[in-house]
Amino acid sequence: MEVTAATEQKSLLATLSPGKRTRLRRLLFEFGPGNGTLLLLPIDQGIEHGPRDFFPNPASKDPEYQFRLAAEAGYSAIACQIGLAEKYYPDYAGQVPLLLKVNGKTDVPSSDDALSTTNASVEDAVRLGADAVGYTLYVGSPRQDADLHQLKGVREECDRYGMPLVVWAYPRGAALDEKGGQHTFYAIDYAARMAMEMGADVVKLNLPKIDPEKDRLAPAPYNELEVSQEEAVGQVVASAGRSLVVLSGGSRISDEQLLEQTRYIMQAGGSGVIYGRNVWQREWSEANEIIEQIKEIMLSSVRRIP
Repeated sequence: MEVTAATEQKSLLATLSPGKRTRLRRLLFEFGPGNGTLLLLPIDQGIEHGPRDFFPNPASKDPEYQFRLAAEAGYSAIACQIGLAEKYYPDYAGQVPLLLKVNGKTDVPSSDDALSTTNASVEDAVRLGADAVGYTLYVGSPRQDADLHQLKGVREECDRYGMPLVVWAYPRGAALDEKGGQHTFYAIDYAARMAMEMGADVVKLNLPKIDPEKDRLAPAPYNELEVSQEEAVGQVVASAGRSLVVLSGGSRISDEQLLEQTRYIMQAGGSGVIYGRNVWQREWSEANEIIEQIKEIMLSSVRRIP
């Protein structure tokens, strides 16, 4: 699996334009844990969830906390929206790469018809010195026609400016709820494939959850498969093809769970993790401690070929 992961990574880099290749290699090898891995710190929860996520660690309400953490703890990049990038990133430019999210939404409306509208451009990312652009795609939403058209424009701009495209591939919508929900192996596997086929250079995925009752609602043959969570992670990485895969942490979970799923993604041939609340909802010293444990697992689980 290690050799396969390295081969796929080399295959991806070989197909990219010089601009994309330069920026992506910087994230993979020059910052963060290095050795071809990605350790990303997302701080887009303020728009996606509102300020409630900052209550467990009041210090994290100040974006300075996350920017300083990303720079000092050695991250591959910090992912944020345009306002934070303009107001806080200048102090950290050159210390940690920027991944600019160009779309977002609140969680006030129902997710039955989810659509994350653009609020920034790839040109903004270039102006701010970003090394990648992030886009949230809601796979299965009734509004996927508008979503895919919007993504087409972002992808074309990324190609024009030589900017790597990271797709947050999130299954959403009422139709998916009838097929077992957004966290099933079926839904995550579909999202992985969809993001790759839509041109993602890096795909951000949630962890598939194995629930026999919900899995039975999925289309065949998913409704008859018996796979472990670890096997499901391996399958979704394979479905993403030559796109690199990073695993999301989601809501706060136990340290044991967090480290276990880190092992899953790295051993499956993924490129890394993108953990937000599971890191910055902690007090400073505790956050740095878990980051070092994550890095150790990432670097011990893979062998990359530069």
